[in-house]
Amino acid sequence: MGFCSIEFLMGAQMKKYRVQPDGRFELKRFDPDDTSAFEGGKQAALEALAVLNRRLEKLQELLYAEGQHKVLVVLQAMDAGGKDGTIRVVFDGVNPSGVRVASFGVPTEQELARDYLWRVHQQVPRKGELVIFNRSHYEDVLVVRVKNLVPQQVWQKRYRHIREFERMLADEGTTILKFFLHISKDEQRQRLQERLDNPEKRWKFRMGDLEDRRLWDRYQEAYEAAIRETSTEYAPWYVIPANKNWYRNWLVSHILVETLEGLAMQYPQPETASEKIVIE
Repeated sequence: MGFCSIEFLMGAQMKKYRVQPDGRFELKRFDPDDTSAFEGGKQAALEALAVLNRRLEKLQELLYAEGQHKVLVVLQAMDAGGKDGTIRVVFDGVNPSGVRVASFGVPTEQELARDYLWRVHQQVPRKGELVIFNRSHYEDVLVVRVKNLVPQQVWQKRYRHIREFERMLADEGTTILKFFLHISKDEQRQRLQERLDNPEKRWKFRMGDLEDRRLWDRYQEAYEAAIRETSTEYAPWYVIPANKNWYRNWLVSHILVETLEGLAMQYPQPETASEKIVIE
């Protein structure tokens, strides 16, 4: 698959998986097994992904060199949804000088003593930087809702807070891409079992995963509401079918590469561009 064909396909892909800000989003309309946007199987997708990796490497270098744009990638998923795998594969080869991963676990006492966006705002990208949120501020309308950690009148207001927070970031020059890695309940069961059965992956398993799995339906409702309430033109959500890792990685890479190319970045001219320099 060449560059032209990649670019030709992108418009349809982005439209299909991008959640429109019309308030009509329903998660059930998205099939986690879907692979319809790629004509070919796993091996062909891996070859196409290698092309995208090289393009992303160049685009990220350009982002860093130009030093004008900021890019924020938000990854959310159910347990075993593939956030770590997506980061590892999609961003393979990028320069770590300009890429950073920020993870958000259970808030510390210091963080709980402040507003819930305080710890998040400290991690947003600076100019020339691409930052990946492995989980994010959306935990404060997901976990807290599902587990009743705060009253409804508290988390209900946070959709507006988040929209306004992301609007401010966008107005200040941040390009925001939010990906929900959508897996089925049966796929999650298989992946959790694999973690238990594989000694090299068992460290990833925690008993809390089983508790969260019992709350599957409530999490799906919470994700649907969060995505519906906060997918905007300036900070869109993409629902990525993620039962097939190869398709997930290929699709996220496509959307990211196409978005970066749309920034029309250019390498800056050196200060002495008008002079001929001879190094002795």
